[in-house]
Amino acid sequence: MIRFLLGITIFFLSATSSVAQSGLDPLDHWGQWRGPLGTGVAPRGDPPLRWNETKNVRWKVPIAGVGHATPVIWGDRVFLTTARPLGDAIAVTHSHRPGAHDNVGPTHKIEFIVLALDRGNGATVWERKMLTDRPHEGMHETGSWAPASPVTDGEHVIASFGSRGLYGLSMTGELMWQVDLGDMHTKHGHGEGSSPALYGDTIVLNWDHEDDSFLAALDKRSGATKWRVDRNEPTSWSSPLIVEVDGEPQVIVSATNRVRGYDLESGKVIWECGGLSGNVVATPVAANGVVYVANSYDTQAMLAIRLAGSRGDITGTDAVVWTRSRHTPYVPSPVLYDSVLCFLRHYQGHLTCVDARSGEVLFGPQRLGGIGNVYASLAGAAGRIYIVDRNGLTAVVKQGPRLEVLSMNRLDDSFSASPAIVGSDLFLRGERFLYCLRAELESDTIRKTPK
Repeated sequence: MIRFLLGITIFFLSATSSVAQSGLDPLDHWGQWRGPLGTGVAPRGDPPLRWNETKNVRWKVPIAGVGHATPVIWGDRVFLTTARPLGDAIAVTHSHRPGAHDNVGPTHKIEFIVLALDRGNGATVWERKMLTDRPHEGMHETGSWAPASPVTDGEHVIASFGSRGLYGLSMTGELMWQVDLGDMHTKHGHGEGSSPALYGDTIVLNWDHEDDSFLAALDKRSGATKWRVDRNEPTSWSSPLIVEVDGEPQVIVSATNRVRGYDLESGKVIWECGGLSGNVVATPVAANGVVYVANSYDTQAMLAIRLAGSRGDITGTDAVVWTRSRHTPYVPSPVLYDSVLCFLRHYQGHLTCVDARSGEVLFGPQRLGGIGNVYASLAGAAGRIYIVDRNGLTAVVKQGPRLEVLSMNRLDDSFSASPAIVGSDLFLRGERFLYCLRAELESDTIRKTPK
């Protein structure tokens, strides 16, 4: 295990190189929505095993408005975004109408807000309203006007509200810059969702929609555009993943027509690979020189792609280490824990775990009794995997070659945001509340047996 974790750390360390300037180890924090390694795993986390509304709740605070963004945590601060309706309801006009039967229109003006909370007690340290506006189109009925998770490196907080702008703030909440990238027009009017990625001084945004799609890189200190490249892609909700390959950073974006790897410095496409279908939501995960991409809308697909040496169109070549075409994820991203890749079928409570190196199935899909629809991505720590559903239930599963459900835990909220884990704290952001959970008793924490 030590050797594997070291390999992951080296693979992702330069992707968090700027955080070292703050004097804090990025592995001790949760600075981006998929955690310090980009895999969904907190390598030094030891969160609680069991909880409910009266057990192991360190604090619980109401959050005005609805946001599906995962909180990010650095030091003693928790940062999150929300979208708060303002004033009375407004009639939905033709230009604001949703594009599908399961959508809702923008019935209010919205305040788009970035918050900083005290990690110790949940108190609001600062609140900054970035913009008040009425969205130009609708969203899915289960969606949010603030779906994108912020990112922090211990020096800056970057918050994206998509069509409502990208904002750079200091750790104390001072607005340093803002950028308007235009309006997205998403497929079926389902709304937006891609979160920004940060590497060194560079922010990367995926802007796939039903108009002119592009990928953009901006300077984190000023918001100035470093490069912008066009993309032949319809709407995707997948967030960019930045990894280092042969000493050079690559931006990997999963989408319908092609999964592509871009040179971070220039925006040039290094490699591309077909194999996914429409409506790509799940964000890639990577370790040990392999990236894993998946979706499950029109068709089901998962690909393991070797990064070293990949150039040009690698579709159908031996750079694709393995594939699968059943029981793959749609909304929740997989978790890559040690050499095991775990994921849900579509967004349902059926769990599969495979050997990440070979694609060999270890178990699954196996039903997680009680778990319903899952939008939150899977997270892992202390030899456990955390799976949170929209009905307030969290399954805690032992990380290993066979399914072992350790606990089922219910809270009085609905969860679409992904879990965040720092040290002994588990952060769950619901529709109404933000929870910080911590085990009070030694017996509530089962530590992973060393290998």
